[in-house]
Amino acid sequence: MNPGRNIRFLTLAIAAIALLGLVGCGQTDKSVAPPVSGTNPFSAAKVGTDTTLEVMTWNLQNFAKKGAVTADYVIDAVQGLDVDIVALQEIENFTYFRQVREGLAGWDGDRATSASYSVNLAFLYRIDGPLEVDTVTEILGGYSREFPRRPFVLEGRFQGKPFVVINNHYKCCGNGTIDETDSWDEETRRRDASLLLDSYIRANYADKRVFLVGDLNDELTDAPARNVFQNFLDAPDTYRFVDMAIAEGPSSGFSFPTWPSHLDHILINAPLFAAAQGGEAMVQVAPLHTYLPSGWATYGSSISDHLPVVLKLKP
Repeated sequence: MNPGRNIRFLTLAIAAIALLGLVGCGQTDKSVAPPVSGTNPFSAAKVGTDTTLEVMTWNLQNFAKKGAVTADYVIDAVQGLDVDIVALQEIENFTYFRQVREGLAGWDGDRATSASYSVNLAFLYRIDGPLEVDTVTEILGGYSREFPRRPFVLEGRFQGKPFVVINNHYKCCGNGTIDETDSWDEETRRRDASLLLDSYIRANYADKRVFLVGDLNDELTDAPARNVFQNFLDAPDTYRFVDMAIAEGPSSGFSFPTWPSHLDHILINAPLFAAAQGGEAMVQVAPLHTYLPSGWATYGSSISDHLPVVLKLKP
């Protein structure tokens, strides 16, 4: 949900439901269903190659919205896009997460279990190519105010080069301003989450290639005084939001089109800058709804209210 405009959101949400049939926005465990058969509707959405690393973030709203139907669509999407790592948010049902994982030949995955209301983070990742995953774990567990869902971290290597992916789902909602007098103000919590992650990256991963991804529930383009990402934006030699052009572009390209707003982001650190500017680099919101016969009506009701954001590069 976009912060700061609760009344307007309710009005637009009701309109979206009427027009489109939408139904809305630790520890780790690992865990079966056969692979999806038939034609993959997302086969034309391919972005991956054998020599590039693709990192994707995707909020799968109350997964699985339609049980096995949703799980099968997710399998098709991951296979069709041909990415390497998928950072997921709102993975409420472990049984259907396991179905997705087992339905992806040559893949593995982990799901966190510490989030309230089971709105957990998860990863899916390839295990049959140049990608090697070493650890998947939660961090910053003592900061529930800043992180209602603890950041979920994947550490690994691609073609022997180490990297880190930090998966997040920031607190939602708010009134669009940072209230310094209220530590439980939604924007204050998001701002403080950004500050903590900055400190953690500098202390632990300064020399590693870092992808900070997720549903960060706020706009990159807010004015500095109310921008919850300002600490990152104020350090252009250290950090860069690779999706900034999307955030500054037309609303038709946003990751949360029913508002519309762009809330799902990918931040990289300096060791990845050159790769992100390479000839094979690309960042996009994957328009998966456009590959379905009924478009957003099917996507929104059966998969999610967010579209995935994908970064491709050659580290």
